[in-house]
Amino acid sequence: MTSLDSHLDRLLRSAAGVPNEPPDEAPFGFATRVVALWRADSGPSREANALTRLIRNVAIAAAAVSIVATFAAYQQISDDTDLDEPLANDYAIADSAIQTDFLQ
Repeated sequence: MTSLDSHLDRLLRSAAGVPNEPPDEAPFGFATRVVALWRADSGPSREANALTRLIRNVAIAAAAVSIVATFAAYQQISDDTDLDEPLANDYAIADSAIQTDFLQ
């Protein structure tokens, strides 16, 4: 237990001798280490991951557009099959009115 107390006393004395103001600049070699780690993190595998994410996002967007377009086409087809007589269709009524006006 005395060795632990002596280590603690030594650490507390060392901490008491440290100045309270922060250093003016980063320690020597800090910027070099940061750049080296950044370069190690970016590379062919990192670029491949970005390309994979891009392709996945494009595929998801294309699937969403396809689903919306399919739903809209299905709605249009089901609306057209519900109409039994041609004059019940609004577009057919407008078309026949335009044709009769031009023929006169």
